[in-house]
Amino acid sequence: MRAATNWRLLLIGQEPAGRSDLDHIRELLAAPGGTAEIFHTFNLALALAVEAATEDLETLARRAATDPRPDHREVLAPVVQALADITAGRPRKAADALTALGESATRIGGVRVEREIIQDTRARALVDAGDPTQAADLLHHRTSTRYEDLLLTSRCSGRGRGGRREVTLGRALPINRPHVIDGPGTGREW
Repeated sequence: MRAATNWRLLLIGQEPAGRSDLDHIRELLAAPGGTAEIFHTFNLALALAVEAATEDLETLARRAATDPRPDHREVLAPVVQALADITAGRPRKAADALTALGESATRIGGVRVEREIIQDTRARALVDAGDPTQAADLLHHRTSTRYEDLLLTSRCSGRGRGGRREVTLGRALPINRPHVIDGPGTGREW
């Protein structure tokens, strides 16, 4: 759960609550049964994304893409590749992959939170790819004064710490001018 929380914090431009040891994540993935469960593997992929471990994510995506289990091939592989694309600064590619995934994202397992993380990642990628209107439309049905508003309005930036490469998520966010979410006169600008 720490990885999920940390990824969501990064998506809204906040510092992670605690870092993960990359060697430990790699050990967990390499251990017998390390990718047995799609939900468990997804959370390990989020931990890799928080650490901006693009190469590890790409390796995991390739491994999942050749897995004989359909959920690993058809759902986990594109999600992990999208995380790799985001950490590598390719938000359009990530947004396109997550859009193509559609309702299949429910096969990631877990509860609503995991599906929301995939949706939030897609929204952040859309914003960074220059499509904030589509991101707002995606999140509109669940927008409130909570996390989603922060996702749509924050400027995200990575700060190097301890020599680690950081994810920079908000470079393309057009913060200097408001964007209307619901239409003129609704007061719902960001």
